[in-house]
Amino acid sequence: MLHYSITPNNSSLTKLCGYNRTQVRGNRLGGKNIIKAIIFDFGQTLVDAANGFRKAEKEAQKTLFADPSLNLQEDFLTTYRRIRKELHDRSNFSRKSLWQEVYHFYGLKSDARLLETWETAYWETVKANSTLFPETINVLKSLSSKYQLGMITNTQGQQRSGTHRISQFPELETYFKVIIVAGENSIPPKPDPEPFRLCLQELNLKPSEAVYVGDDYRIDVCGAKDAGLHAVWIKHHCVSRSWPEVETSVPIITHLNQLLDIECMVKVL
Repeated sequence: MLHYSITPNNSSLTKLCGYNRTQVRGNRLGGKNIIKAIIFDFGQTLVDAANGFRKAEKEAQKTLFADPSLNLQEDFLTTYRRIRKELHDRSNFSRKSLWQEVYHFYGLKSDARLLETWETAYWETVKANSTLFPETINVLKSLSSKYQLGMITNTQGQQRSGTHRISQFPELETYFKVIIVAGENSIPPKPDPEPFRLCLQELNLKPSEAVYVGDDYRIDVCGAKDAGLHAVWIKHHCVSRSWPEVETSVPIITHLNQLLDIECMVKVL
């Protein structure tokens, strides 16, 4: 396994191959293409970290707001969320960068070492409150008997190596031939096409021979499509989240088990 990181609708419609057309929406993945690989995102695709992020964000905002220089700012939360979204839109997930931007916005100086300490605590909270989705292992085990499996996940934005929370789930690594942590080792983060290209290169496949599965529309779905892969958008049924309202032709699934019929999904109209 190659590991690229710092550390080596109508409910009455007929069901097709176990899918209801209200469950898998959009056009088929592609005519007679032969799918040879399925490539996954990590967070909120294979691992449920929703509670971890909510708790970590709550604690981080509380810590920041405890700073006397910030708790006087009436628009603090609005500003914080705006800057967080702007960084996310640039695929920058560094909490240290986020908090530095917040301090800078208010014309205040920040303590870099203190922010690094807060960032470490943030990701430890996420890790401690992350779990595999119940079906993850069984689905990967089944799919790995028929397809090559790969993973492309974005870095968490931390400077230290080996900090990505994928290390918390070593049982996942046995199923993947390639794991790429985009944003490390000079590999740009998704949605840049480079991590997709690199993954396909290591799998020795053409883009049309691979399906990418992810939960983030801009980063995963658009990134995969722009790189020439087929995309599947997963909106886990058990995750409470504000999904973007977009018109898309890609299949949308709500459960990893639906990927067990990926060949049939290719043919769904």
